Order: sequence, then C-alpha cells, then structure tokens
Amino acid sequence: MDQQIVQVRIHPAIGIARVGNSDATPFIGPESPDQPPLELGSYKDDNGKIIKQAARFRLYGYNAAGDVVRELKLGEEGVTDIKWTAHLANKKAAWYQFHCPLDIPEAAKLSDAQRSRRNASVKGADRKKLVIDSGVKALVAGEKDLVVFDGEIMTKRVRLGAAHVDGDGRLVVAGGDGASGSYTDPPGEITGVANNDTWYDNTSDGPITAQVTLGGVTISATPAWVVVGPPHYAPGVKTIRTVYDLLYDVFATEKTLDRVVQVSYPEDIEPLLVRFCELQWVNHGFATQFGWKGPHHFDDPEMRRRLNDPGETSRDLRRQIYQQMRDYDRDGMSPVPWPWLYGDAMTGGKATSVREHLALSPTQDWMLAQWSEGRFVPGPRRTTYPDVDQAPAARQPGLLDQAALDNCAADAFHPGSEITWPIRHKTMYSEPFRILHRSPDQPERDYGDVLKDVDLYSKDGPLYAQGPGDLTRWMAAPWQCDTASCRMGYAERSGLGARYSPFVPTFWPAQMPNHVLTEKDFKTVNTKPTGDDSAREKAFENRAVWLRGLPGVEMNKQREKMIEIWWQFGIVEPREYTVGDGKFPKHLQVESQPGYGSVPDHANLINIQVPEAGIPQRAAAAGTWRGATSAEEVERSLVQQAVEEAKELTGYGDEEIAAGYLEKLDPFHDAP
Repeated sequence: MDQQIVQVRIHPAIGIARVGNSDATPFIGPESPDQPPLELGSYKDDNGKIIKQAARFRLYGYNAAGDVVRELKLGEEGVTDIKWTAHLANKKAAWYQFHCPLDIPEAAKLSDAQRSRRNASVKGADRKKLVIDSGVKALVAGEKDLVVFDGEIMTKRVRLGAAHVDGDGRLVVAGGDGASGSYTDPPGEITGVANNDTWYDNTSDGPITAQVTLGGVTISATPAWVVVGPPHYAPGVKTIRTVYDLLYDVFATEKTLDRVVQVSYPEDIEPLLVRFCELQWVNHGFATQFGWKGPHHFDDPEMRRRLNDPGETSRDLRRQIYQQMRDYDRDGMSPVPWPWLYGDAMTGGKATSVREHLALSPTQDWMLAQWSEGRFVPGPRRTTYPDVDQAPAARQPGLLDQAALDNCAADAFHPGSEITWPIRHKTMYSEPFRILHRSPDQPERDYGDVLKDVDLYSKDGPLYAQGPGDLTRWMAAPWQCDTASCRMGYAERSGLGARYSPFVPTFWPAQMPNHVLTEKDFKTVNTKPTGDDSAREKAFENRAVWLRGLPGVEMNKQREKMIEIWWQFGIVEPREYTVGDGKFPKHLQVESQPGYGSVPDHANLINIQVPEAGIPQRAAAAGTWRGATSAEEVERSLVQQAVEEAKELTGYGDEEIAAGYLEKLDPFHDAP
C-alpha cells in the first residue's frame, strides 16, 4: 500500500461528550462500538456526582487512493506540530420552539405560534444575548494548558466546557457541569417539556478543526464536530435504532456508502436482536419478553443456534420474528408490533398517525427480510475490537465514527436525547457522518418570528451548513425537563383498560432508563441460596422505576425537581453474578445507589396525560385566562381528578401515579 500521506482527517467525524457535575477527571467516551462499559464506579465520584464524558479526537493520514495509512501522533514519524481549534455554543434560548419534527407530514398541523421563537419577548439585537457562545479557542499540541469555553446569556456567565491536547496530540473536549438556570430573577416558570422561557443549560455543540505539520508540510485536516449532550444513564445499553443506524441508512440510500451485499448473522442481524435483550436492564416490558429466560431471549445459546441456521428447520421462526417488526403500511397505528418505542408523532392519546410508534430503518428492515428468507451467512460470534487501538489502522477511523453515534438515540425525535430530527437530512453533511461547516464569515440569516417551510428547506436555511450550537438548539430547554418526561406507558384515562401496560411503549430507555434492577435486589440475587429460592427469583424479576425520586403528582413540579437533583439518579452499571449456579445471567446491569434517599420502587410507574388540563395551562401562558379561579388551581383540580380516575381503573395508588398536561404529547391542539 502507498504510504505517502496526502490528506488528513479528524475522527470521530462527530464526537459525543456529556455533561457532569463532578470535578473528577472526565472519562473518554466509547471509541469502539464493541467497547464495554467502564469498571464499576467509573461514572460517579465518591460524592455521588456524575463524572463528565469527554470526546477525544484523533488525526489520521490517508494516501491518494483514500486508504488509511496511520494515526498521526505528535513527535512520531515526521509529525512536528499539531494545532487544533474548537468552538462551542448553546443557541436553545434564541431558537424556535419544539413541538414535533418539522419534516414529518403532521408538522403541517402546527400553528404559527408553535413555530415561533423561544423567549419571543426579547427583541431585535438583544436576541444575540440569548446565545451562549465561547468563541473560537485554539490549542497547540505540546502545550498542557486547559482551555475553557465560557460564554454569557444576558448577563449570566456560563461555562460550556473545557479542552486540552494530550501527549499524543489528540484533542480532548469535555462539556459543562450540567446545571441549568433562568436568566431572570425570580426564575421563569417551568411550564413544559421543551420550551421553558428564560431557562438555559450548558449542553452545546460546534466545529473542530486541525492543522498538522508532517515532514515540514502543513496540512489542514478535514474537520469534525463535537456534541455535548446529557449524561448517558445506562452506558452499557444501546437502543434499537441508533444515530449511526439512522445515518448509515441515509448515506446508503443516496449511495455515498455501499449497503452490505451479503447479510451476515453475526455481523448484521445478531447485534440488532441482542439490543432487544439488553433493554431488559432499563425497561420492565422488554425484560419480560426479551430478557433472561424470556420467550424472545435472542441471546440464549439454543435460541442463537436456531437463529443462526439458514436452513428450512428455522425458517418459520425467522419469518415470525421479522413479521413482528413494525411495517407502517401493514400495521397502521397499532402499538403491538416491535419495537415497543414511541415515534416522531407520538401524542399520548389514541393514535392519529402511523408515526405514533418507531419503525426500524429501511436498511435494518431489508437486512432482516434477507435473513428471514435464509439469504444470509451464518457464523460464530463476530470478531470485535473492544480497544480501538488494537484494531488494524484501516479500521480505526470507522470504529471511532460508529462508536460515538452508536451510543446516541434515534428513537422518537420528540425531540430526543443528544440530537434530533435535522440530523437525518443529507444536506447537513459534506460526506458521510461529517457535518458541513458554515463559514464564520457567512453568519446565518434571520428567519423571522416564525420558522416557515420556505426558510426551513432553503439552501441557506438551517438544514444545510451548520454553525456552533446549531445541532443542539432544537433540543429541550433545559435538558432536564425532557429527561424527566422520557417515560413509558403514557396514556389518557380512556386507555387504562385490560390491555394497558405501564411499561411499554417507551421513550429512549437506553439513555434515560424506565425500570432498573436496584443494588438492594442485586445483593439478594447474588447471595447463595440456602433453601427456598423464591426470594432471589422475586428480586431478579423486580424492577424499580428509575424516576421514582421525583416527588408529587404534578409533572411540571417534577420537572422543576429534576433540574435540582438530576445528578442524584443512579447510573446503570455492569455487575458480575458470582454465585456460579447459572440461575441468573453471568453479567447484570444494576442501578448505582441513588442520592435522593429511600422511596417506593414503583413511584411514578403510571403516567397519565390530562389533555383538559392544557386549556388553563395554555391560557395562563398566553395571558388570556379570565376565570374567577386561577388557571393553576383549575389545572391542579383537573389533574387530581384524573389521578382519582386512574387509581380506580388501574388499582394503583397516589404515589405510583404521575399525571399532568404535557404539551409535547398534545402538539396539534390548535389543529382544526
């Protein structure tokens, strides 16, 4: 192979960092899609605070044929100088409201008010004060200084993160401390999931660039991007359709990436099916069906033998599994098909759109179809590279790109966890997985008070070249309000019949768990039995509600509390089952001890949407409430009435029910 380097690229193309409030040294985020979660205790410090996840960027040299030659490290093989720049910004407060993705047909139902600006009372030049912008920061390899990303919103100083260059010349970017606030005193009210005026957080995103001097020649590297998102509360679990899966499909469809020609069970099918099983550690509904000893435990050795068999014997098993996957044309709005995840147009009431629930990507679906008909290559479990540095150099860039995005959610973009719906538009990329940068001397134009489709899709619009803060600006403000709302089994009282499940469907359980195996229950499970084993069996089957630490019934009050105690929730971490009798899995994922004290396991199990409570809430927000009784009191009364009805219908008590009006579950309330 030609060893002459003529091009340099930064990898990962999109790096993912995550906020944390610990002063401990940040850990590096996954750098291989096969990298296991870190050792027990790596995600929180001794005080129970969450440790930041940093994104690490590397430089790779390519020859004229586009082949990877090697990673370029400072002081090795002619590399004498490396200069980096990074630029972080948070534009949430200055952007437009989020109610649903604007690229789905249902978005036509949104009113102009719902497509208007956040903090609309801030006018003219003052709107620039709503953008938290660090400016461009330069870093030079060999200099050990820590560079901080500071900005302001109105007059409040906000730190978006910090960066340094390690001894090999790699750039390490860490995010903010996760705290959120209001720029007014007293703070603005928390009124919903995504659009809380005056509120800000310190998630962010922005461009990464580099220049490397190699053999006396300075080369500008193909640039990258960094996204700073919320914590990954279950870092050993991946969702069914990750951002990598989504983007792979985008680029395979437009033929800038080759779709796999021959489907392989260990390479293409098994990783997808096993994700259904891994969700057992974050959602009780998935645990029941796909978990240990469940009817669809795809990771069971005997089940794997059958699924890996392309012959006639297993043909109908393969077909039945494939037929379970959601097909919008066939299934319409049914909640029954797999996966049991909410979709882009989820409303919380009786479904009015096929996009109420998630479907696999077309590429995932195609591969499963091939597999179902026996058109695949069987084999042993695939060769993995848990440590990217042990992989061949030619594989490393792709592993880095995939690892970052494989741990991000592309479930419901409602709005989501790390990034949301614009990410699926190929116009935002210069090449597969690489964000197209907007030149600093070409600032984004003003789209006006209402974001119209003509501006949304224009070639100088927000779905084309990107600037600092442009990926995360669509997300919830502040992030904790969405995290407190990413629950499961949302229903109105009319849906609380015999077919109601409080566990599924669900939002983003791999990022923000729904139900977890507690440390207390794990200790029971991991104790050698002395006779009757029912206590261990019961402990293993039990799952506590992850958000059980949010007090009260009213959801907006719970969101306020989440802003305060977000770091006190447990992290789902790997534990080893040491009894050795094969009764339970060798490796389990267990919630670390929460910091909010003892509460019932099933608090906040039932989640009720109360549409009628939205009438006084929206009127109060618009300043049009004229009732003799305050809007807040009327809303509270309606919510309590819904709780009483839910208690009667489900048999659960007050502490197990959370109810309220969630505007993101009623995005089309203004539609005729």
